[in-house]
Amino acid sequence: MASENIFDFTNKVVVITGGARGIGKCIGEQFQKYGAMLCVIDLLDNDYFVGDLAEKETLEKFANKVISDFGHVDYLINNAAPKMCGIENGSYEDFEYALKVGVTAPFYLTKLFAPYFNKGGCVINISSSRDRMSQPETESYTAAKGGIAALTHALAVSLAGKVRVNSISPGWIDNNYTVYEGADAIQQPVGRVGNPMDIANMALYLCSDMAGFITGENVCIDGGMTRLMIYHGDHGWTLDEK
Repeated sequence: MASENIFDFTNKVVVITGGARGIGKCIGEQFQKYGAMLCVIDLLDNDYFVGDLAEKETLEKFANKVISDFGHVDYLINNAAPKMCGIENGSYEDFEYALKVGVTAPFYLTKLFAPYFNKGGCVINISSSRDRMSQPETESYTAAKGGIAALTHALAVSLAGKVRVNSISPGWIDNNYTVYEGADAIQQPVGRVGNPMDIANMALYLCSDMAGFITGENVCIDGGMTRLMIYHGDHGWTLDEK
């Protein structure tokens, strides 16, 4: 006997920023697989809307197009990745641009769509495990991801009873589905590097009725990487000091 689909998004309208490649594209494809109608905004070519999320006028034009085309929104996935720069080489403009794409755009799109969300509407913000850990010279990206994680619970409270708002914090996700071995794999307790489907599955779940009691939450999907304590000399791990 064929298994029954656990998701049904027939005729639901899903908006995805940065949906032309990588995680965003995978999420969009999965929603379409289960019947949703897709509205993408990206700097890269796509079938719906090409534009810069850092520009207020672009956000307004995009939102107006979505509402003109469909009249409502069911799910908003704020996925577009902010620019990464650091304290040494990043300029004021670089950092400001990253926050516009990574925090301001998700806030403003949520505001623009707020009157048009259908009952059961959801916002999913794509943060990062970098909202709790860092590498050198990643200040703009890390700040934007930390900002959107905090924005999530603020929006969940403000939109209580109208729209559920949650965030997902991916760890190491390889958009090319590369299979890694050795240290790259075993530094993650599940034994592998992640792929876009790991994030798409959670986005589908959080937008489904099964997650109706979840809002204001941040779900870290990183294979346990942020839970693994690593000490110099422990289990073969060594620090290469330069």
